[in-house]
Amino acid sequence: MFGQLLIGLINGSFYALLSLGLAVIFGMLNIINFSHGAQYMLGAVTAYLLLHYLGIGYWPALILAPVIVGITGVIIERVFLQWLYKLDHLYGLLLTFGVALIVEGLARNEFGSAGLPYTLPDSLRGGQNLGFMFLPNYRAWVIVASLVVCLGTWFVIERTRLGAYLRAATENPTLVRAFGINVPRMITLTYGFGVALAAFAGVMAAPIYNVSPQMGAELIIVVFAVVVIGGMGSILGAIITGFGLGVIEGLTKVFFPEASNTVIFVIMAIVLLVRPAGLFGRSR
Repeated sequence: MFGQLLIGLINGSFYALLSLGLAVIFGMLNIINFSHGAQYMLGAVTAYLLLHYLGIGYWPALILAPVIVGITGVIIERVFLQWLYKLDHLYGLLLTFGVALIVEGLARNEFGSAGLPYTLPDSLRGGQNLGFMFLPNYRAWVIVASLVVCLGTWFVIERTRLGAYLRAATENPTLVRAFGINVPRMITLTYGFGVALAAFAGVMAAPIYNVSPQMGAELIIVVFAVVVIGGMGSILGAIITGFGLGVIEGLTKVFFPEASNTVIFVIMAIVLLVRPAGLFGRSR
């Protein structure tokens, strides 16, 4: 059971990071970013390329890969998404879905579908014997790093002046411009940051899972369910729901393995029946 709880926390770490990026993008830009899974995959692929072609290891890649993938997000926002903000959500969904298909197709054509190995950093090899279970160091690092990044992002958005500007820009951009703030640039950087969060999760996932073009597509549907349960655009909801559903999924594998692949979607259906805006969402 403790082993499955650990796996649940690992999965929950990735659910939280990815749903956090989705929540930031939707909450600030009102765009449903269906390319998030492809950008998660790009983070892992970028880390792999940095290691095998430039000899840049895990720790520098943990910074460089999110920055590189975040820049691609900035380009996508400037070239495509900026024209869709006043249109129906469906246009943004279709555009980002198309971007995801293109990115995954290019990655599959270049690297194939088998998956590529990414070695663990030497400093995080081994583990700790806790008596009741063996805790691998890298798994512990993933959980701690995810918590720190998630809570740090929540603090910046909800408790700082920068976060107040971001939230105000989504409600009344004209007023925010009156204070001399470049709102379009702020929106562009927000999208880039949300994409960088996905890439950060991808780099951390690379040593655990094979780096493959399908890794994002396999995860994105579950992450969308997490975001819906937590409440679209809710930062705190994305974090709590991500970790919580990861643990629930892990426990389900112990007590009712047949339902482990569907338990999140069952919870989503129940939450939508009881509270359509999500557990932490606000009804509009």
